[in-house]
Amino acid sequence: MKSTTLALGAVLAASTALSTSAYAQREGYGSSAPQQMPRTAGDKENEQKQPAKGGTATVQIGDKKVKISAAFAKAYQELVTAVDSNDTANIPAKVAAAQAAAQSPDERYLTSQAQLKAGVASKNYAEIATALDALIASGRLDQPQLANFYLNLGKARYNLKQYPQAIAAYEKAQQLDPANGEVGALLAQSRSAGGNPAEAVAALRQSIAQQSANGGKAPEALYRQALSLAYKAKLPVSSELSRQWVAAYPAPGNWRDSVGIYRNLNTVDEAGTLDLYRLLRAVNAMKDESDYDRYAYLALMKGYPGEAKAVLEEGVAAKVVDLGKSPFKEEIAEAKTKSAGEASGLDAAAAKGLNAATAKVAVGNADLLYGYGQYAKAVEIYRAALKKPGADAGLINLHLGMALARAGDKAGATAALNAVTGPRAEIAKYWLTYVGTLA
Repeated sequence: MKSTTLALGAVLAASTALSTSAYAQREGYGSSAPQQMPRTAGDKENEQKQPAKGGTATVQIGDKKVKISAAFAKAYQELVTAVDSNDTANIPAKVAAAQAAAQSPDERYLTSQAQLKAGVASKNYAEIATALDALIASGRLDQPQLANFYLNLGKARYNLKQYPQAIAAYEKAQQLDPANGEVGALLAQSRSAGGNPAEAVAALRQSIAQQSANGGKAPEALYRQALSLAYKAKLPVSSELSRQWVAAYPAPGNWRDSVGIYRNLNTVDEAGTLDLYRLLRAVNAMKDESDYDRYAYLALMKGYPGEAKAVLEEGVAAKVVDLGKSPFKEEIAEAKTKSAGEASGLDAAAAKGLNAATAKVAVGNADLLYGYGQYAKAVEIYRAALKKPGADAGLINLHLGMALARAGDKAGATAALNAVTGPRAEIAKYWLTYVGTLA
């Protein structure tokens, strides 16, 4: 995946605005404002005297007053002045001087804090990462702060294309704040950029599962990101992810893309493709000319001209199909010719299917009825076909489940589709997903 630069404002707000801490509340810093530099003895608000030569000054860090040496106070104040005035030419030297003068953990903490502010202002991700590392190691941050700092350390490392370090930082952030949905997506992005799409998808799926627990619902963007990574890498989990996506967000466009992903990654025969188009029709996901053309062609090829005619007429009603243009002109002509008188003979077809000597003949007549929307009659014949010689239980249970689903029998459809084994099992899972969305 191409590296993308993180938004600077996100780093500044999350890394330096400690709105979750008592410190931020006392100092009056908002969640979207950068943390200002701690007050020094020279500030009017402190009313402390400037340190005598060789003496000390007092500064406030959180709820603690700490003493700093006179030498550090001078170097630190010069650093603060350079940062506040955005004196980029001199900031590196001032940081180095403050670091050299810092002798205590408190002094090193103050220096790193100023360095972070300077790094954010100049978009210097190496400086941001160095400062965040030091602040994390300071021991002064509580768990929510640490989670934010690790999160933004991961962003800085990612922008530096230091993917292993970014992953380590994001994993730490995830440990500290498992409920933060942003971390999973960023962790996946780093793993993918680092050449591990399978691990990236696993991270996203974990985030989806966490956010979907206890009646929750993960954002659709997480599903899309996971599916995009899995599809590009041709991972076996792609089909399952596509079904989870439409189960959570069953929009017609999502259904079309989900089925398309399955077809693109798998070899699906004409009969299976027709059953997938029947699913798209059921969820109102037929979109463009190619959908109606392919469906009608397959229905004609398999001997269901009445179904082909109905699909083409639906395309016309949807203002997608022009019957005066090829290939629709030829398809509708063939469909009308071959289906002439077919509708009036459906009762005879039902009787023929029930009394057929073989399962193949029975299923053919049941499929004919299915194409005309005669789902209840088709169900009766499919069930009879299961007991006839030559029965393909996988195919028959799939079509039985499809007919029960279209008839509104959710429980019956679920049972039939769960019974599908063999090469039709994956298609049955897509139909099962549809059944799960029914009221």
